Amino acid sequence: MLVGLGFLMVAVFMYLVLSKRATPVVGLILVPVAFGLIAGAGTDIGDMIVGGVESLAPTAALLFFAIIFFGIMIDVGLFDPLVRLILRLVRNDPARLVVGTAVLAMVVSLDGDGSTTFIITTSAMLPLYMKLKVSPVVLTVVAGLANATMNIIPWGGPTVRAASALGLSPSDVFVPMIPSLVVGLVVVLGFAFHLGIMERRRIGTLVLTSERIPARVGSGGTGGSTGTGDDNDETGGTDGFVDGLDPDRPTLRPRLLWFNAALTVALLVVLGLDILPIPVLFMIAAGIALAVNFPRIADQSAAIVRHSSSIVSVVAMVFAAAVLTGVFQGTGMVEAMALWLTGVIPDSFGPFLAVITGVLSIPMTFFMTNDAFYFGVLPVLAETAAQYGIEPVEMARASITGQPVHMQSPLVPAILLLVTLAGVHLADHHKKVLWRAVLVSLAMLVTAVLIGQIPFG
Repeated sequence: MLVGLGFLMVAVFMYLVLSKRATPVVGLILVPVAFGLIAGAGTDIGDMIVGGVESLAPTAALLFFAIIFFGIMIDVGLFDPLVRLILRLVRNDPARLVVGTAVLAMVVSLDGDGSTTFIITTSAMLPLYMKLKVSPVVLTVVAGLANATMNIIPWGGPTVRAASALGLSPSDVFVPMIPSLVVGLVVVLGFAFHLGIMERRRIGTLVLTSERIPARVGSGGTGGSTGTGDDNDETGGTDGFVDGLDPDRPTLRPRLLWFNAALTVALLVVLGLDILPIPVLFMIAAGIALAVNFPRIADQSAAIVRHSSSIVSVVAMVFAAAVLTGVFQGTGMVEAMALWLTGVIPDSFGPFLAVITGVLSIPMTFFMTNDAFYFGVLPVLAETAAQYGIEPVEMARASITGQPVHMQSPLVPAILLLVTLAGVHLADHHKKVLWRAVLVSLAMLVTAVLIGQIPFG
């Protein structure tokens, strides 16, 4: 019964969200509560939900202070030079803009934190998307795919979990998978270029009538319109450099540029060294950024209020996701689903368990947390695979190929942050990203099989 309820709960939630009959917050709260009660949780459902909230509280704190920190860095002008450089590189071509988004997200993803990647990428690129009339859904798809593919780096989380669950070295799992990572990134760039070409055809040709205001002119593309460079309504109705990055905004702190750059670099370096918990690092960094850039109490309060809408939306979804994870784990649905899936695999499929694990990682890591999959499901699969001569390290490598899909899950706070910052509905993001993410995962899996890092039979 738990297996059926678990799959049905996920199906109902996905239906409500994708059909836009409920917001993610409402779906994440009400659907698990209803199914938890059906599963017989009774009044214990309160403890389950509180347990889920406690497990995700550090993540909520991380997002809260990360939004404040990077919001301040945007306010004071730290990323303005980067935006100017990107604008010069993309020129009048939406395809360049979309590919540039993918490259930027890949580079920033090297820090191993999806939330940081999406904050920086969105803050730098979204104003350009709005100005050039490129769909923000394209931004979320490209940034989401780029970060998700990079998520297999050892300090990103999944590789460490897989290695820890099977008692392996993360480097033994990751290094042989570098060719697969490269192939995955190439596929992502291909999708980015294709989406950019589609946007170019849709909106027409763009011309920069000055360094500050891009205007759109028709070139036969659907949605293209004629412009002379004076039609500000076509370009967002503002004469700032880009929306949200006005070169004359009062929050700029040019004299503190090097301090803010040093603070940001130091934060990312210490984050990579894993000296302190990430939420604590962002708390400290946000406090320093506020105190130095805005010494007056009123200015500090105003700086926080400026980004309050993003904070409330994201943190609300994180705590709503805690309801789903709490009920999933508290009722035993996760364990029941994992055992059922491993039990339905025929014995004749034993020699192919590594590839099967790679394929299973695609849906399973989407519907459950990485912790549940790597510490609950993977050990069972690896123990079974050992009977057929498949090494644990090979199972671990196969298990991380599903990450491009996992990172699109509503259970991942970072993706909720991305769609919130970009003003995109999660359903619209999923409609464009999921099939592409599946292809990226399969490309990585096939590559690993072809080069002999994952056995096939």
